[in-house]
Formats: sequence, structure tokens, C-alpha cells
Amino acid sequence: MINKRLINTVKDSKKYIFSNVLCQWVSLLSNFVFVTCLALMIEKLWLKEQFNIFAYLIYMLISILVRAIMTKLSIRMGYLSSKEVKKVLREKIYQKLLSLQGSYKEQINTSELVQIAVEGVDQLEVYFSSYLPQFFYAMLAPLSLFIYLSFIDIKSAIVLFICVPLIPVSIIIVQKWAKKLLSKYWGQYTALGDTFLENLQGLTTLKVYQSDQYKNEKMNEEAEKFRVVTMKVLTMQLNSITIMDLVAYGGSALGIIVALLQLNSGNIGLFGCLLIILLSAEFFIPMRQLGSFFHIAMNGMAASDKIFRFLDLQEPKKVKTPCPDIDSISIKKLSFSYDEKKEILHNVSLNFSKGSFSAIVGESGSGKSTISSILMKRNRKYTGHVLINETDLNQISESSLMENITYVSHQSYLFKGTIKDNLLIAKPDASDEELWNVLDKAKLSAFLKQENGLETFVEEKGSNFSGGQCQRLAFARALLHDSPVYIFDEATSNIDVESENDIMQLIHELANEKTVILISHRLANVKDADTIYVLENGNIVESGKHEKLLQNQSVYASLWNAQVSLESYIGGGNA
Repeated sequence: MINKRLINTVKDSKKYIFSNVLCQWVSLLSNFVFVTCLALMIEKLWLKEQFNIFAYLIYMLISILVRAIMTKLSIRMGYLSSKEVKKVLREKIYQKLLSLQGSYKEQINTSELVQIAVEGVDQLEVYFSSYLPQFFYAMLAPLSLFIYLSFIDIKSAIVLFICVPLIPVSIIIVQKWAKKLLSKYWGQYTALGDTFLENLQGLTTLKVYQSDQYKNEKMNEEAEKFRVVTMKVLTMQLNSITIMDLVAYGGSALGIIVALLQLNSGNIGLFGCLLIILLSAEFFIPMRQLGSFFHIAMNGMAASDKIFRFLDLQEPKKVKTPCPDIDSISIKKLSFSYDEKKEILHNVSLNFSKGSFSAIVGESGSGKSTISSILMKRNRKYTGHVLINETDLNQISESSLMENITYVSHQSYLFKGTIKDNLLIAKPDASDEELWNVLDKAKLSAFLKQENGLETFVEEKGSNFSGGQCQRLAFARALLHDSPVYIFDEATSNIDVESENDIMQLIHELANEKTVILISHRLANVKDADTIYVLENGNIVESGKHEKLLQNQSVYASLWNAQVSLESYIGGGNA
């Protein structure tokens, strides 16, 4: 179970693995010295011969000291190897994620990505620090013992040496079953993680609808499946260990029996017999230790398969063309579907000119947010053309595009840290004066001055702020980015009326100097737009100014009248 690609991926680990094996081998040689001295002492005492006991004791003490040092160095090499593999693989996973850019979710689930980056790499940490060094040492140790003991008694050495391969043979037999079982184990583990993460994120909703017990039962079913496959893995490991113990003890016993027969026949002396008895177990201990790492190796192989599947994912074609000064954004005959069964967008054509205020409206599921995802290069599997001026979107580098287009949604992420930390993401070299300026525009400065100013702490996802405050902060960060184009995707949904009105006022002010694309379910927010595009079932059914669309008495007018009636009914004020 040696994966050459894996080892070559973490090239610097080779020197640590070699050093680890070397330390273990030197430790074995020191044990030769210890056991030889011990056997000689016992023989001389049995034969009542005179000898310098202190000299033997010094040699034995030195061998013990050397073995202790080598063991410590071996552990150190294992640590350095595991440290290297974690560093390299996680860097490669992260770099791959950056290479996939915003479209990575089209190819892999976030939960699976987290699992291979954490659990998967941890499995390989043990694989490199323990299994691989032991694998090579288990080859070297029996050979060294055979060469040494062959000078004492060739028959006993041959018997011991021949029995050693029986352990890896048993490992190979178990491996065929274990590979399928561990693949199933990892699949079930991933499924359980997905279910747990989904239930955790939707816990509030489950409580509201009192469906938490139902989901808990489903979770228990997944957990039971994982428990069953885990028990099968443990049973497989126990059975394999039992088989290896039988081979190891049996082989050692057979070697000792041959040595005793040779002693009885007078072919070897007491020293030789004792030496073989004391060292017979050393033939099998390295290979037996390797066998105990067998499940680690199999888990490592399963984890590496997942990691390499991710690293081998097809990347978007790397482009270096910078984004031009945006005079227009054109969408021509755009079609898109998340799967082959249902088309989300069908032959959609839109045009956003420089300095314009455009809006995209439609019922939920009509494809509004999909258009924004495509413009931000998060969804790439579309047909048709998206042009920045006359340059195809796919030919423009993502980093350059992000410098020129700012995207704000109703789920803009706030990071754990200070207000200042969250703002500087948009402009790392911004002065405090600039930060306070955008906060003032977003009407957050008065609140923050009552707190801790720019050092006010923000919990993960802004959980210590209201929805309106979070969105104001996201808007302030967007203003600081100061790009020529802004896309607001339902940026005012799920917040209080006051915050919505303030943000919409800022969007309208921004539209006087920037190109603004507003996606909104609330038509009152878009009535001042230069052009309103109306989506229905993935098709552009009409477009124009608010007054013209009302006169058409078509889809837009129906949506408008429905919202006006609803807001009047609930006392919502002006539409």
C-alpha cells in the first residue's frame, strides 16, 4: 500500500521517512549488542567461566542509551513528516480551491471539502509518520536479523526468515475486503456529516415547525448505518490482528524449536541458542507492528483517493486578460440549468450600459439570482454569451473582474473580528477617516461611537448585530470597495423597514455615479430604474421603464398590483 503519487506530492517527507527508518535500524543494531552481551554473560555464568562483568554491563548500558536516543529521534522524524504532509496537502487543497474560484460548488459539496481537508489530511498524517517508516523498516529488520543469525545457525535463521512473509500475505488477503469496506465507511461518514450539518443549520426552522424529532429520527438512522459499518471495520481490524498474532507467535515458536533441536544435536552452543531465542521475536515485531498500522494505511488510501479526486477536478481555463473599463455589460441568448432536467434560464438577453440603473424582477424561482451568479463567474456551465464591452466574460481574469464589480446579497458574510477588520477586506490600505466616511453613509457611525468604534467586535456571521445593522455594514464595505459596477441581489430582504429605506436611498444615490444592477422582489424599490427586466419562468417577457410596463398591463403590472393590494391590506404604506 504505497501510493507513489502521494509520496511524490509531499517530496520533503522522503528525507524524514528515510531518517526515521535509519534511526529504527540503528536502534535494532544496538539491540544486537545488548542481546549478544546478555547471551554471552549467561553462557559464561552457566559454564562458570571467568569474565569482566563490568565491561559487558557498560556495553549493555551504552546500547540501551543509543536505543533510547534513536527511539526519540525516530519519534521526532515522524512528527516532522506528519507536519510536512499536513502543511503541503492543506496548501494544495486551498490552492486548488482558489483555482476552481467561485464555481467550486458546482463540483463538490462544502461539507465533503471540509472533511477531506480536516479528517482526510489527519488520516494521512498518521500514514506518513507511522505506516510508511514502519513499512520500510519491516523490510529491513528481518533481512538484518537473517544476516546476523545466519553466522550463528543458518537453519534457524532460514526458518524464521521464511515465516516473516506470512504476515504481509495475510494483510494482502484482508486488504481486498477492507478496501471496499473502508470506501463504504468513508461514504457513510460523509453522508452522516452532510445530514448533521444540514440539521444544525436548519435547527431553528425545525423547531418552528416542530419537526426536530422527525429529523432526529432520520439522523439516528444515518448514525445507525455509520455504527454498523464502523463495527464491521473494527471487526475486520480485530480479525486481521488475531491472524497476524498467530503467524508471529507461531513463526517465533518454530524458530525457537529449531534452535533447541540444533542445541540438542550439538550444532550450536548455548550462546547461539540463547541469541536465537532472544532475537526470534525481533523477526516478527516490525512486520506485526506494520500489520497493526494496516487500518491506518487503508484509511489513508481512502482519504488520499478523495483528496486526489478533488485535486484532479477540472479547473476553469486560466485567463489573464484584465477587465476593461466597463462601458457595457451584454448578455446574449443566455441559457442555464443546474441539471439536465430543468432549464433555469432560456435565451435571456440583457444590456447594462455605463452609468445606468437597471433592475431585474420576477417571482421567486424565475432565475434572477442565477443571472447575478453568472455575472460573478460563480456559475460557468451556461450557453450563450456574457460580454464586458466586447470581451467575453470567460476571457477575463476573476481577480480583475472582482476589482470592477461589487456584489452585495442579503447574505453578505461578516467575519469574526472587529468592524475595522471586516471593512478592510474591501480596501486593506483604507484610512480610519475613509472607514468612518462609509459607516456614516450607511448610518452606522452613531451606533458604533456608542460602542467601541472601529474596534467594536463582530461575532461570526454578525450574530451580535441585528439584520439591518449587518446589512448596513455589508453596504458600507461595498461602498469602500468603490468599483464602477454594483450588483445588489435582494440586498434589502429580511431587514427592518427603516434599514431598507436607508439602504435603498443609498442605492439610488450610488446609481447617479455608478452602474447599478438591482435584483429585488419588491417592485417599489425598482420603479425609478432606467430599465426594468421582467423574468418569468427563465424568460425575459418584457422590459422598459416603470410607467411603460404598467401601461402594458402584462406580467409586471400584475405583480405590481398584487404587491400594492397586499401592502394596503397589511397597512404597509406606499408601494
